[in-house]
Amino acid sequence: MNLTEKFGSMVFSDKVIKSRLPKKAYEEYVRCVEEDKPLTLQLATIIADAMKNWAIEQGCTHFTHWFQPLTGVTAEKHDSFIEPDGKDGVIMKFSGKELIKGEPDASSFPSGGLRATFEARGYTAWDPTAYAFIKDGVLCIPTAFCSYNGLALDKKTPLLRSIEELNRQAVKILHIFGKTDVKRVIPMAGPEQEYFLIDKNLYDKRPDLVFCGRTLFGARSPKAQELGDHYFGAVKPRVVAYMRELDEELWKLGVYAKTKHNEAAPSQHELAVIYTDANKATDHNQIVMEMMKKIATRHGLTCLLHEKPFASINGSGKHNNWSLQTDTGINLLEPGEDPRDNMLFLLMLSSFISAVDKHQDLLRISCASAGNDHRLGAYEAPPAVISIFLGDELTGILSAIEKGKNFSERAQCEIEIGVKCLPKFRQDTTDRNRTSPLAFTGNKFEFRLPGSAFSVADANLVINTIVADELSEMEKKLDPSDLAGSVIKIVREVMQNHKRIIFNGNGYSGDWLNEAEKLGLLNLPTTVDALPYFTKEENVELFEKHGILSRTEIESRTEIQMENYCNILHIECLTMMDMTRQLFLPAIRKYIKELSETASIFPKNPIMDKLIELFNEGEKQVVILEKEVEKLSDLSLWEKAEKYRGKILGIMKNLRSAIDEAELLTAKKYWPVPTYGDLLFGVN
Repeated sequence: MNLTEKFGSMVFSDKVIKSRLPKKAYEEYVRCVEEDKPLTLQLATIIADAMKNWAIEQGCTHFTHWFQPLTGVTAEKHDSFIEPDGKDGVIMKFSGKELIKGEPDASSFPSGGLRATFEARGYTAWDPTAYAFIKDGVLCIPTAFCSYNGLALDKKTPLLRSIEELNRQAVKILHIFGKTDVKRVIPMAGPEQEYFLIDKNLYDKRPDLVFCGRTLFGARSPKAQELGDHYFGAVKPRVVAYMRELDEELWKLGVYAKTKHNEAAPSQHELAVIYTDANKATDHNQIVMEMMKKIATRHGLTCLLHEKPFASINGSGKHNNWSLQTDTGINLLEPGEDPRDNMLFLLMLSSFISAVDKHQDLLRISCASAGNDHRLGAYEAPPAVISIFLGDELTGILSAIEKGKNFSERAQCEIEIGVKCLPKFRQDTTDRNRTSPLAFTGNKFEFRLPGSAFSVADANLVINTIVADELSEMEKKLDPSDLAGSVIKIVREVMQNHKRIIFNGNGYSGDWLNEAEKLGLLNLPTTVDALPYFTKEENVELFEKHGILSRTEIESRTEIQMENYCNILHIECLTMMDMTRQLFLPAIRKYIKELSETASIFPKNPIMDKLIELFNEGEKQVVILEKEVEKLSDLSLWEKAEKYRGKILGIMKNLRSAIDEAELLTAKKYWPVPTYGDLLFGVN
C-alpha cells in the first residue's frame, strides 16, 4: 500500500476540486469558503457535476446527505444518480440544488419538541467547509440538519456557529496585538478514541451487551489490569490485523489516524488522530466510531464504545485536545520568544481559565449521559468536579503575576513577567495526571470528561462559546497603548477571581472534594444533577448572545438528553429482569438441585445454603425492580429521571450483587453466559 497515494483517495478534497473545476469556479469556491459566503446556484451546479463524475469514476451509483442528528450518531438516506432519459433509459445526473439542500423526513429523530408530526420534514444543507467522501460505495456529503422552521436538529450546526463566533472574537484580539495579517482563527481538536474489542461469538451470548452495550452482570475475573501488563503491551495478532485494516480504511477517507496501542484494561485499546480543525475532527471521529464497529465484525470481533462496559476496570473516554490556531500557523496556546507573543499567550490562557471557572456547569453538561455517569471518578477517569491542571511551573508564573513578583523556578532563572519573556517550560509536563478533567499539556488543553461514545461536537461547541464570550469581555479591557500593562492587569484579575479552578493534585482525594466544595466549585456527579443547569437564565443568555443556540434549541436539547437517560435505564432494567428470570435463576436452581442430590454424602453444604439465599435475594430484587419500573408510567420525564437516579439504580445494584456473588459459587458449566474472564481474555 502506497500510503501517500491512498491517503484521501476516497475524499473529494481540495486537490481533487482544483483539478476538476474551471479555474474561475475554483477561485470563487475558495473565496466562498474562506469568507463564509453562500455559493451561487450556478457555482453549486458546476461543483455538483464535477463531484458526480468523480464519484461515478470511483464506482458510486448513489449519494447521500450525511448528517449528525441529536442521536449522537450519523444518519444518511441514499438517492441514486439516475434520471429518466425519456427513451426508456436513464442518465446520471446530480444538480446543484441536490448538492445544496436535501429533504429527509425528520419525524423519527429526537427533536425535543422542535417539530410536530404535521411539520416533520427536515432539511439538510451542504457544509462546503467539509469535504465529501465515499463510504461503502456511496458519495457522502457532510451537511447541517435543521427543522421545518429553521431550528438546529443536529450537532454540526451549533458547532459551526461556535467556530465562527470564536473566530470573530479572536481575530479582533489579534488585530489589537498588531497581527493584522491574521484573517481567521480556527479552534483545533484531536480526539483520542478508547474502545474495547471482544470476541463476537461471546458478545452474541450476552443479552446485556447486545441490548445495552455494557455488562449489567458479571463477577470479577481472577485477573484484571492490576499487573499493568496489557498497557502498551504487544498487540495480539488478531487485533493487529483489525488495527491494520482500520488504519487503511480511515486513511482512504482522509482521517489522520496516527497512534494505536493497548490501553490499561484487558481487551481495551486506543486510536489517536493528528490534530485538525474542530469541524473536520468531529466529522472524522464519527467516521472512526462507525468504521471501528464495522471492521470489527469482519474480524469476528465486536467493538464496544460504551463508557463503562465492564465493572471494576477502566472505562473508555475520549480525550478532546483543544487549542486555537491562526490561518498564519500560530498556535495561540503556545508561548513564543517575542514578548508580544508571551503577552498574547497569557491573555489566551487567562481567558480559558476564567471561562472554565464561570461555566463549569456547561462543560459537565457537554459530557452528561447515563453511560458516562458510571465512568467518572475512578480508574483513571476524572471526577465530575471541573478543575484545570496547569502544573507547578505555569501556576507559579501566574501566581507571581498576581502578586506582582518575578518568577524564579531556579536560582539562575529570573524572569520579569510580561516584559521580557516566559520560561520555555517543558512540553506535556502535566499529561500524566489522569485525575484532572482539564490539563494543559504544553500547547493545548486536554478535556478528559467526554465518554467514548460521545460526539465531540458538544464539548467543542461549549469550549468555543465560553472562550469567545471571555475574549469579548477582555477586548474591552485591553489598552493598545499599554498592552503589557493591561494584560498583566487582566491576569491578576483572573487569578484573584478564578484561581480556585486551578488544581494540580489528586482529583480522587476526599480532601480535594471537600476543598472544592468550600471553594464553591460544582459537583454534579450524575446527568440528573447536571442537566437542569442547561436552562439556567445566564446560560440561555450566553448562547443567545453569541448566536449559538436559541432558548428553544436549548430546551429541546435538555429534554432530549433527559429522555435518552431515561430510555437507556429503562432498557437496562428490562434486560436485567429478562436475564435474571430466563438465564440466571434457572441456572442457579439447576446447580442447587445437583448439590442437593449429594446431601446424603455431604449433609453440611455451606455453598448450597448460600446459593439458596442468593437465589431468593435475586428473585426478591427482580420483583422489586419490576414494580418500581411499572410505577414510572404515570410520572413526568423529570420525575422518571429522579426516580431512576434516586431509587432504581440502587435496586439494579442490589440485583446485580446477588447474581454476581452466585456466579462465583456456581459451577461454570451451569453458568449461562460468558464470564468476565471469557470476555476480557478471549481474543488471541
